[in-house]
Amino acid sequence: MKKLESMEQFEQLKDNGQHIFMFSADWCPDCRIIDPILPDVEAKYSAYTFIYVDRDQFIDLCIQLDVFGIPSFIGFKDGQELGRFVSKDRKTQEEIEHFIDGLSK
Repeated sequence: MKKLESMEQFEQLKDNGQHIFMFSADWCPDCRIIDPILPDVEAKYSAYTFIYVDRDQFIDLCIQLDVFGIPSFIGFKDGQELGRFVSKDRKTQEEIEHFIDGLSK
């Protein structure tokens, strides 16, 4: 999974192509629990590029996008938000895949 490096990169990625931004943090236990399943999710949904967003590094972006719980996921295609799975709850692989399956393509 690529890691977001800058706000400029976020804007460029958001506006071009299909991306799923995963908001997370190193200290988040619920985020660490899903780490082992993420490569499988990425492989299954290869139409999307997955981008890791460090919540602490990009707190202003989290505020701008109303991401107040992690892990959270937001899908974008060519500048349009396709959907969001944003909460502070622990997420299962099935829940993440159900979210991606439901994105407007």
